[in-house]
Amino acid sequence: MARKTSTTLTDAELRLMDIVWDLGPATVQHVVDALPADEPLAYSTVLTMMRILERKGYLAHSKEGRAFIYRPLIGRDEARKGALKHIIQRFFDDSPELLVLNLMENDAIDAKDLDRLKALLDAASEDE
Repeated sequence: MARKTSTTLTDAELRLMDIVWDLGPATVQHVVDALPADEPLAYSTVLTMMRILERKGYLAHSKEGRAFIYRPLIGRDEARKGALKHIIQRFFDDSPELLVLNLMENDAIDAKDLDRLKALLDAASEDE
């Protein structure tokens, strides 16, 4: 049975998307050049991954001269929201409350972050 294609970003895909989000429109060579020296990837690997990102709907390309220019179709914030939605559906029974409770129970939220969250919740309550 063939494996189902994931719509979420793998770690390697996220690495490339971070570069495209930072650079804006970019060729494969621009992305290769922007990779950290201690974590290089071959041009052909980056090209393959960018084609996958295009199939997943994260990138689109246009031809300018001889080069393909890749542009993000989804912004960083939209990708974060999608990834979080996926995690909530998959691991927390589609309940954001369970996610937050899990974070709090595992001491993943320090006092400073908790104060910020309270302020955001208060502001959201006032808007209703």
